[in-house]
Amino acid sequence: MKSSQVELPAADTSYALSLDGRRFTFGAVVSGAADHGQFVTLLSPDGRRQLGQVDAVTAEPGGTVSGEGALLGAIGESGLDARGTFPFGSAEVVTAEPSMIELVYATAGATLNVGSVLGADAVTARLIPQRFNRHTFWCGQSGSGKSYALGVLIEQLLVRTRLPMVIFDPNADFVRLGELSAHGEEAESAEEAALLQSRDIRVLRPAGDSADPLLVRFTELSMPSKAAVLRLDPLADRAEYNELLHFERTIGSRSPEEIIPRLLRSESPAARTLAARIDNLRLIDWELWAGDRPAVTDIIRERPDATVLDLGGFNHPDEYLVVALAVLDELWERREERRPILIVIDEAHNLCSPENDGPLEVAVRERITQIAAEGRKFGLWLLLSTQRPSKVASGILSQCDNVAVMRMSSPADLTELAVRFGFAPAAMLARTTGFRQGEAFFAGGFVPAPTLASMRTRLTVEGGVDVRVPLRAEGARPR
Repeated sequence: MKSSQVELPAADTSYALSLDGRRFTFGAVVSGAADHGQFVTLLSPDGRRQLGQVDAVTAEPGGTVSGEGALLGAIGESGLDARGTFPFGSAEVVTAEPSMIELVYATAGATLNVGSVLGADAVTARLIPQRFNRHTFWCGQSGSGKSYALGVLIEQLLVRTRLPMVIFDPNADFVRLGELSAHGEEAESAEEAALLQSRDIRVLRPAGDSADPLLVRFTELSMPSKAAVLRLDPLADRAEYNELLHFERTIGSRSPEEIIPRLLRSESPAARTLAARIDNLRLIDWELWAGDRPAVTDIIRERPDATVLDLGGFNHPDEYLVVALAVLDELWERREERRPILIVIDEAHNLCSPENDGPLEVAVRERITQIAAEGRKFGLWLLLSTQRPSKVASGILSQCDNVAVMRMSSPADLTELAVRFGFAPAAMLARTTGFRQGEAFFAGGFVPAPTLASMRTRLTVEGGVDVRVPLRAEGARPR
């Protein structure tokens, strides 16, 4: 409401009004409560107190501000009662003490320590682990610290929950998830570090010299997925498709190098055409085929605490898509087992972009869309991370109930986020344009109140670190 509608008291004080007991409006001098995301205590004349959060502020002529916010709960002897908020005609507004802000997170059972609350550094910003049974969207432009911050969250999930994760890692950001950093070895983090060290973390990398190769068994793919690998259309390529349909019963018993000769020996023209297709695509040369070795799906069935899939080192550009399709097919086909798992997809635009139209890209996107729409009740939960929300298919983005936003300077991206995530206060979302590296905004079910935070330091070593520009020593003579 406008400041002219509020009889302002003496300097350094602000007064508020609430008609419905859920939201409040206020007017204040500039030194009063006037920052987006700020937690405030509202004191009624009868002595009752409530905790609130400012989510919109407008500067007024004459050196005053007005704004509004949400009531988070009534403050009593037993703590914070989120259902006990009440309307009032007038209340004094002051900045909340750290102990009051702490009640917001403690009452909600938020235990995932991701950093400190901006403007209240003494308060730990925490997320609610139980609310990762919803899909989560994580975004931030290049240089915002997005992948580093995602690593902080993954560490906390490993420390505080028994929720297994499979992590699609295109840039090797998480391949050192099992290695403690210098910070992770410090005394203050000793307990968490010990817990991390006890977790079962598997890192699978493209074959080559890898001790734990990232492999796929072709015969375990669904028939539509096999066709996508071979770029077969069931109608346009119906003869080859039908040949593959019948051949798949015996293909698993043969090594890859035996497949083409066997097809060529067939009297069927379709079999010989299929052999030429496999040869032209150089599929036999791909290094991801498991043969008799353990496939990625074998490992995921064991449900390690975290399975990191390093997708960035394959020689053929389609191999990472086959890995993604094999894993997603496996999880979807076994969905009725209802074994919860968090599917973390970093740089999600690689797998979820509406612009990708190749057979494998379409197959992967459609499977993720299916999991986004129907997987939640089966315990298949997505965590999608990307630089550009507009690069993620809208049918996937619209299913996310949690959102984390780091620095975003694109007006188009902020507009997209505001439209998709109406539960995130627009004024708080707009603050992301001025974020420093490592600052984040959280909203949705996994946080008890929209939170602006500075991310904590990771316990484990970050992989995929940017290459630094080499500098010359000062005073060095040119050669």
